[in-house]
Amino acid sequence: MTSLSDTALQTAPIEAPRGYWSTVSRRLLRDPVSMACLAILLAIVLSALLAPWLGLADPYQGSMIRRLRPVGTPHYPLGTDELGRDMLARLIYGGRLSLLTGILPVGLAFIAGTALGLIAGYAGGRVNTAIMRTVDVFYAFPSVLLAIAISGALGAGIVNSIVSLTIIFIPQITRVAESVTTGVRNLDFVDAARASGAGPLTIMRVHMLGNVLGPIFVYATGLISVSMILASGLSFLGLGTRPPEPEWGLMLNTLRTAIYANPIVAALPGAMIFAVSICFNMLSDGLRAAMDIRS
Repeated sequence: MTSLSDTALQTAPIEAPRGYWSTVSRRLLRDPVSMACLAILLAIVLSALLAPWLGLADPYQGSMIRRLRPVGTPHYPLGTDELGRDMLARLIYGGRLSLLTGILPVGLAFIAGTALGLIAGYAGGRVNTAIMRTVDVFYAFPSVLLAIAISGALGAGIVNSIVSLTIIFIPQITRVAESVTTGVRNLDFVDAARASGAGPLTIMRVHMLGNVLGPIFVYATGLISVSMILASGLSFLGLGTRPPEPEWGLMLNTLRTAIYANPIVAALPGAMIFAVSICFNMLSDGLRAAMDIRS
């Protein structure tokens, strides 16, 4: 005879165990700092993408009559630059190129570096030595000097700037990917896949990629802030975006002569670079903490 308690146990729904990524997302949502940084980044990205529909002034149209207006001027809430162009419009439109040169090189390097590190970590031996010793060559030069040298050799321009930054970040991501892959290549599930007759490409793509992608992604997220700073530095030196395109690093360069006349307006592009870089760094730290299951 079945008791009421047994009947209740049989009819009660069984809650499915939470997956790893659902647990990570739940922990990340409980981090107020990461959520605040994510909200700020989303606001900046959306405003840059939707800039033509925000009713802003023309970021290219200037007037020498209204040059270097201070912050709070009617119709110009963030003032005007050295050519009388609206700073609010130029900062929002400038976010397009600044975010592009910050995110795209890291994304391209993430794809190439993950592939190289996965191959080097799984194959080992001479393949590992060939890939990793080639990667080590790039560590003989500081990232800033290497970016300047590559951009100078390729020529000024946004495309060449993205190429130079991608080349710089590939070795860094490759080293992280190789280290993580080496730690999981001899685990039981890899040995089981190898014993079942799976080929190297299948093992790397199906069985290993999902287990090494998380730490690599967290590391790459932290590189976005470095990429933005380096890209802005290249534009500041005249090796990145060309005038009159609005870009935060280039705006710092053109406004440097106005630092004594209107220091607040001249510092606004630098404040945007600083804020976005800090948000990406804090978001990367939040991701790392959320993925640390030992905590």
